[in-house]
Amino acid sequence: MAEEFIARSGKQPVSGAGGAALNIENLARAMCSTGAGHDVTEAKGGPAQRALPPVEQWNPPFCGDIDMRIARDGTWFYGGTPIARPALVRLFSTILRKDSDGYVLVTPVEKVGIKVEDAPFLAVEMIVARQGADQVLRFLTNVGDWVEAGINHPIRFEKAAFDGIKPYILVRGALWALATRALVLELVEIGEIGEHDGARCFGVTSAGSFFPMANADEAERADINQFINMRTFKHRT
Repeated sequence: MAEEFIARSGKQPVSGAGGAALNIENLARAMCSTGAGHDVTEAKGGPAQRALPPVEQWNPPFCGDIDMRIARDGTWFYGGTPIARPALVRLFSTILRKDSDGYVLVTPVEKVGIKVEDAPFLAVEMIVARQGADQVLRFLTNVGDWVEAGINHPIRFEKAAFDGIKPYILVRGALWALATRALVLELVEIGEIGEHDGARCFGVTSAGSFFPMANADEAERADINQFINMRTFKHRT
């Protein structure tokens, strides 16, 4: 199904207003012309970064919604079928954007809407680049992007089901990556008490910014299962 989506030429019906139709051939050609996902540049002192197309600068006409969905676990679906080729998912991810009215795939010539169940990306790996006051946290997403947490790429923590927490890292634009369960444990293990908006909080530091998980008193009283639904906890102060 995914291969057909890229390879098929002509008009493909979508559910946009006014019976809009998406020209798959033009979409594929425009995607390839950006060179998205192919070139990389070496981040200073860090992993290589992909060169990305300037999607924020493109303002093509909206062609409607297509039957594409990003599930909570990061799997991309088209027509109800998982897209099995990682390279194809990476290519789509480079033209993903979040507008005020939802998520879209955008090229210089067309824009189509897709559904995202939670966050569009997953953070699947974390590197603690330095320790102490100079600590820097770098995250790898499921589509191959490296992100260094800091003032331009904040981490936010939301409450999850069963009183757990869900950490998100801002990747680019308005696109966030949800940290996997394993990374939640790693973040809690390196957590410390700090100050945020005049209050004592339990959180993590990266590139000089402190990102609170919870009120310090609440964190000190709580069973760690309330944070990560696991049995072990290493508390640092």
